[in-house]
Amino acid sequence: MSQEVQYPVQAAATTFRIIETLHDLNGAGVAELADELEMPKSTVHDHLRTLTEVEYLVNENGTYHVGARFLELGGFARSQMKLYQVGSPEIKKLAEETGEHANLLIEEHGKGIFLNKVKGPDAVNLDTHIGMRVYLQTTALGKAILSRLPEAAVDEIIDRHGLPAVTEQTVTDRDELKAQLAEIRNRGYAIDDEERVLGMRCVAAPICDEDGMPIGAVSVSGPTNRFNNEVFEDEIPKSVLSTANVIEVNMTYT
Repeated sequence: MSQEVQYPVQAAATTFRIIETLHDLNGAGVAELADELEMPKSTVHDHLRTLTEVEYLVNENGTYHVGARFLELGGFARSQMKLYQVGSPEIKKLAEETGEHANLLIEEHGKGIFLNKVKGPDAVNLDTHIGMRVYLQTTALGKAILSRLPEAAVDEIIDRHGLPAVTEQTVTDRDELKAQLAEIRNRGYAIDDEERVLGMRCVAAPICDEDGMPIGAVSVSGPTNRFNNEVFEDEIPKSVLSTANVIEVNMTYT
């Protein structure tokens, strides 16, 4: 399929490629960005200049960075989501109860997006941040959501994004993933055993609407030395499942 068919307004697609690449590179100059994108410097420069003038990028001595104006758009989008409004107080309670990271994730365009995260008093530092996008199969949160989607929807996501490895533990085989999703449906929660971050484990449960379709997922993540068998297989799953249930009820009756 040609880019013209994929992107009716090619200039807009180019603009967002530039923004996303600047994000991935944590800032870049014209030459570096043009090389990365395999685009003419003049084209890249025109886009960068326009984005800077409309205040979505900042130019620091020739190095361009994504600007804080994106916070206004992202913050507004998040604040309008009912799941964020209802789920955030419960995520905070979960973090306080477990002492670890508590997370709220949604699926959008086949990827997982961290809608909220709260760091408990004993939590270690992680790379996750609000708005971060991840491949669904690399996290317990994502697998929890996938487990409640129709198989055709799961296949569509895999066909679009693949099953890339993040660590040696990441599931990268379609059949293996589907076997895991069947197990998750049976027990009610998903696990991530160093599948996105080495040394970290995670337990997640889907949050579903009245029709049983997933609208998000909640999780608790912590280091493997604290998430031993009893904690990982009993204590944390109970807390996560309870929180997911409370959020589902509140979503229905709020």
